Amino acid sequence: MKILIKNGRVLDPATNTDEVMDLLTIDEKIAARGSDIYDGDDCTVINAKGCYVMPGLIDLHVHLRDPGLEYKETIATGGRAAARGGFTTIVAMANTKPVIDTPEKLAKVQERAAVESPIHVLQTGSLTIGMAGEELADIEGMAEAGAYAISEDGKTVMNAQLFREAAAVAAKTGIPILDHCEDSNMKSNGVMNDCEKAVELGVKGISNAVEDVIIARDILIAKELGAPLHICHCSTADSVKMIQLAKEEGCKVTGEVCPHHFTLTSDEIPGHDSNYKMAPPLRARKDVEALKKGLKDGIMDVISTDHAPHAAEEKSSDMASAAFGIVGLETAVALTVSELVMPGILTPMQMAEKMSYNPSNILGLGKGSLEVGKVADITIINPNAEYVIDKEEFVSKGRNTPFDGRKVKGKVMTTICDGTIVFKEKNAYV
Repeated sequence: MKILIKNGRVLDPATNTDEVMDLLTIDEKIAARGSDIYDGDDCTVINAKGCYVMPGLIDLHVHLRDPGLEYKETIATGGRAAARGGFTTIVAMANTKPVIDTPEKLAKVQERAAVESPIHVLQTGSLTIGMAGEELADIEGMAEAGAYAISEDGKTVMNAQLFREAAAVAAKTGIPILDHCEDSNMKSNGVMNDCEKAVELGVKGISNAVEDVIIARDILIAKELGAPLHICHCSTADSVKMIQLAKEEGCKVTGEVCPHHFTLTSDEIPGHDSNYKMAPPLRARKDVEALKKGLKDGIMDVISTDHAPHAAEEKSSDMASAAFGIVGLETAVALTVSELVMPGILTPMQMAEKMSYNPSNILGLGKGSLEVGKVADITIINPNAEYVIDKEEFVSKGRNTPFDGRKVKGKVMTTICDGTIVFKEKNAYV
C-alpha cells in the first residue's frame, strides 16, 4: 500500500524538520520525503495543505479497563478512540480485573490487542501483586514478556521500602516506572482541590502536599538507585520545581501533564458536576500557569491523557461519591492546540515532541520520527479547524468529560498506523 501526503507542514523533532513538503509511505515504512514526490497512479493521495503532519502520537497513560471492566471500555473501543484522537501507540495501565501482574497476563493482553485494536497497545505490568501494595510482582518476567513500563497507576505504593525494591528492578531492567503520586493517608476521603470551592460545595479537599510528598520520596529513591522514573499526571507548581531540580542533579526523571490540568482550574467547577472529578484534582490558577511554563521550558516532557472511562451511572452522583476520572483520547489534540499552541505557549514542534518524540524516547520505542525508513505512524492535524466538542460523537464508551460543548480548534484529519489509514475524518480536506 502506498500513501502520498502532499503539501503538509512536516514536523519531525528527530531531525528538527519544520517544512512544507510531501511524504510517501510504502507498506509499513516511510519511503521518501521532499518536494513534488510522484510515485505512480496507485497511491492514496492526501492533500494536507494547511495541516500539521506529525509522527504518530503516543499516549503514555491510558486506562482501557480490559480485561474485566469491559462495560467501561474495551481494547477495541479504546483503540478506535485512540485512532480518532490521533494516537498510533497507547500505553495501557495495569489496574484491570484481574490486575496485570504476571508475564502470562501481560502477554495475553498484547496478543489480543494485536488483533482487536487498530493501533499499537503496549500493556504495563503492575509493581505489586494484585496492586495490593504488599508483595512485589514479577517485574523482570513482565519486562521479558514485552512490558515497556511498569505502573501501579490508580494507586500509590505507600510502603517506601517496597517501592524501593521495585525501583531497583526498574534500574536493572531499564524499564521506567510510570508513577502515580498520591499519599493515600493524607488524601483520605478527599474529593477535589483543597480550596474555597471545596468549602462551598461542602466536600473534603485534597492538598497539593498529597501529591508533592510522594513525588519527593520517589525522586529521591530513583536518584539513589539510578532508576528511570516518569511522574504521571502532575498537577502542582511544586511538581514542576522538583522535576527541574531532579534533572539538574542528573536523575532519570521525566514528567507529564494532562490536558485537563493545563486547561481547567478548581474555581471553574460548576457545582456538583462530577465530570470535573479526577485524581489528582484540578488545581489553582498558579498551578496551571506553572504547568504551562514547565511544558514551555522543557521541564515537563510529555502530554498524556490519563484516559479514564466510566459508565454513566458511576459519574451520575455528586462530587463526593462519584468515581474519579475523565476521558481524554478524543479531546487531547484540540485542547493542546487551543490552550497551548494557538496562544503561542508551545510551538507546533514542541507539541510533536511532547505528544510523540519524547514519549517514544522514554519507552525506547524508536518512534516519534518521520525520517525515511521509520515505521509509517503518522498523524495529520488541521490546527485551524474549529468545532464544538460533542461527547455523543465519541468512539470511546466513556462520555465522562467536562469539555462537552466546548468550542475548540485543532482537529485530527487522518491517523496512519503501520502505513494503513486507521482513521479519516469525514469530509476531511474538502
